[in-house]
Amino acid sequence: MRVLAAPDKFKGSATAREVAAAIGHACWELGVDCVEIPMADGGDGLLEVLGGANRESTVTGPLGDPVRAGWRFSSETAVIEMARASGLVLAGGAVGNKALDATTTGTGELIDHALDAGARRIIVGLGGSATTDGGFGAIRAITAIARLKQVELLVACDVSTRFADAAAVFGSQKGASVAQIKLLERRLGRLVQMFDEDFAFDVTDIEGGGAAGGLGGALAALGGRLVPGFELVADELDLFDHLDVDNPHRVDVIITGEGRLDSTSFDGKVVGGIVELGRDAGIPVVAVVGDADADVTGQSTGLRATAVLADLFGLESALAEPKQNIERATAALIRAHLD
Repeated sequence: MRVLAAPDKFKGSATAREVAAAIGHACWELGVDCVEIPMADGGDGLLEVLGGANRESTVTGPLGDPVRAGWRFSSETAVIEMARASGLVLAGGAVGNKALDATTTGTGELIDHALDAGARRIIVGLGGSATTDGGFGAIRAITAIARLKQVELLVACDVSTRFADAAAVFGSQKGASVAQIKLLERRLGRLVQMFDEDFAFDVTDIEGGGAAGGLGGALAALGGRLVPGFELVADELDLFDHLDVDNPHRVDVIITGEGRLDSTSFDGKVVGGIVELGRDAGIPVVAVVGDADADVTGQSTGLRATAVLADLFGLESALAEPKQNIERATAALIRAHLD
């Protein structure tokens, strides 16, 4: 028996790498082979699963203060997680954020640093942003736009929101009031005209253009290609090879997971993406999750089985000892599959 551990992070309690290691440890204890491929959907966690930061730069934070942002550069490829420079957490969450002022300038500065380092390929993960500036700050910070258009720019996102809808869809999550959302919508409308005039590009015409408050559309205008974050990560980590019917080491079961399983887990997120891959490959998929909505744990999700740590060990234990409980839940799932 061979298992593929392909989980997302358990936000706030365990990284995707830690979750995969816990699943792997449980498998090896039972004498079961396990391939560990921690996953992400293009938001926070992308940098870690693609190798982790090996560089750090001081850039402009979302509210204008300097921040130290980690990023990765290896083999002429740069990996940038926009939340490290322009994230909502850096702004103090929705309560501390200033929705009208939050800027993507720092993300643009990281892209500029990547170009200066000689990057021929740049991956930018969108997610967890404090911003609804339509990517204006980032564009203004990139000093070599002509050079950027000569590299492969991949923009990972997990939403399909259009550019003009970014404020209405995400504004309240970033601390914007109803009145401020209206102001942000008007600002995005003016930026649509600017992108058309300056880059001959219609940012309203691209799915995902509203990701990270419009940064997705802005980077598309600069030649970036928006791709589903899950698919990008799966491709970068050669996940598909382990599902190939012609591979003599093809896996027999996939174990995925995340902190909370709900309806959004099956809309561009890791768990949903793994379920689809498993279905296409004819490989059963099971999940270990921290907690779950009652209406998404049945067979209709495509999951063969779901182990919910909060139900098995109590919510307090699930949060305090996630790795230990993930191992215990995984062992039970493996034994059930072997039986």
